Amino acid sequence: MRLIRVLLVVLLSLTAGCSQSAVTNPQPEQSTSSPKTGGTITLAMTEEPDTLDIQASSMLATEFVGAYLGGALLSEDEKTLQINPSLAKSYTVSEDGKTWTFILRPGVLFHDGTPLTANSYKETFERALSKDFAQQGTGSSISSIESITAKDDSTLILQLKEPSAPLLSNLANAGWAQPLSLQAIEKAKEQYERNPIGVGPWKFESWKPAESITLVRNPDFHWADASAQNQGAVRPDKLVIRFIKNSQTMLAALDSGSLDVATNVPAKDAKKYRSNEKYTVHEQLKSGLGLFIGLNLQREVFTDIHVRKALNLAVNKEAIVQASLQGEGVQAFGPIGEAMFGYDPSIKEYAYSYQPEEAGKLLEEAGWKLNAQGIRERDGSPLRVHLLSMERFSQGAQLVQGMLKDVGIEVVIDALEPAALIQTAVSGDYDMTVMGYGASDPDVLYQFLHSSQRQGGSNFFNIADDQIDKLLEKGRVTVNTDDRKQVYVDLQKRMVDQAYWVPIYTEKKFTVINKRVHDVRLHRLGYPIFQDSWVEE
Repeated sequence: MRLIRVLLVVLLSLTAGCSQSAVTNPQPEQSTSSPKTGGTITLAMTEEPDTLDIQASSMLATEFVGAYLGGALLSEDEKTLQINPSLAKSYTVSEDGKTWTFILRPGVLFHDGTPLTANSYKETFERALSKDFAQQGTGSSISSIESITAKDDSTLILQLKEPSAPLLSNLANAGWAQPLSLQAIEKAKEQYERNPIGVGPWKFESWKPAESITLVRNPDFHWADASAQNQGAVRPDKLVIRFIKNSQTMLAALDSGSLDVATNVPAKDAKKYRSNEKYTVHEQLKSGLGLFIGLNLQREVFTDIHVRKALNLAVNKEAIVQASLQGEGVQAFGPIGEAMFGYDPSIKEYAYSYQPEEAGKLLEEAGWKLNAQGIRERDGSPLRVHLLSMERFSQGAQLVQGMLKDVGIEVVIDALEPAALIQTAVSGDYDMTVMGYGASDPDVLYQFLHSSQRQGGSNFFNIADDQIDKLLEKGRVTVNTDDRKQVYVDLQKRMVDQAYWVPIYTEKKFTVINKRVHDVRLHRLGYPIFQDSWVEE
């Protein structure tokens, strides 16, 4: 669910293993038309943000939409992965790695016309680190900051508790790390989450719940990051973000021309657009983990490691990759995706493989015996668990349901909207849940696995493992690339050993774009970037 990664230029090699992109039916290098101003781009997303107060959310949907409205001190070039100044024109880091000084770019304005100053960032980060927001996406990503000083309007000084490997790229996140106007928040009060103010190329216009969010061109914008060819205002007049959770409904809209950009297109459908000259297809292996089953360790049944291991042995991951993804993805074996820094290629040798008979033996050892109906019982109680799911993962959830039934575990699927699923997981009132995350650095796992994140954070699973805590803490402060990688190799081994999750797959992500929209780039977390784009009517 968050974007987290590195420290300083010497650590940029951390990103070498991240997602690779490919483009089918690319537009000709020499367009027959010149870029034009005007028009509307209509984009579809499968999930709707829970709020547009960026600091009050941990949803990727909020981060993605928020990135269109915001900007960050730094930026990451999608091709070279180099970290460059953005809203900061320069920055320095002290020799001990604990004092970071940023000189802000002059002339940057919030959407309401007020200037961006170092004090704006001070207020923004202090709000994110306050008790009300510290465990959400922004607060978590900058938790290594101990104090913030605005020396003057253009000089921002961050004092860290200790050197932080992921902070550099966290500060390049235009979603989570964007500056906010505390004056605008105070003025709007509870309405702010539906009327956000940022510094980005797009301004908020309206939100129709369960339908769409409309953004409009910011004509004053002239501070694009270094990777953009267009350094000024975006060219289209509007960006309409529609929420279409059903993929077939989304693709029908794409085919009809009422939609320009379809995201999270299923692999089986992406194939037909590859051969259609009307569309450009972008594909990339997701940076993160596509689908895993999280177990609530507060449930007595999951305190037994035999049961947790049996769940892992009972799931045929390759069959799910073939059925759900049409083979357009890879099996997942641990908490770190194959396209991320720190992934251990040897994990395939020691992780769980599909062995349903072994799963049955472990359940027998744990006292769960098959009854006449083929469901396991212990002390007269059936082995019945509920699985939270959402539409995007419905097929995978159903396949898991069938596989677990084969070893005597009855699974009841509770289908929820994404925001409701997250809220239920946070409440702790669940047995198992589908989950996935997008991230470019394994420090994201601090939020999911560290024991400090059990109350109000994203450790919905109630994992409290001293070894894991120490490894996560070490990963945050280890700046040597090889040493840091070993930390996460050890973490993967511990997660497999304790079977806290059931990793299933990492998918390829497909984005299909009508060629009337030119020059769309993809962020490596998958959302389209429209800074250089224009619409051919």
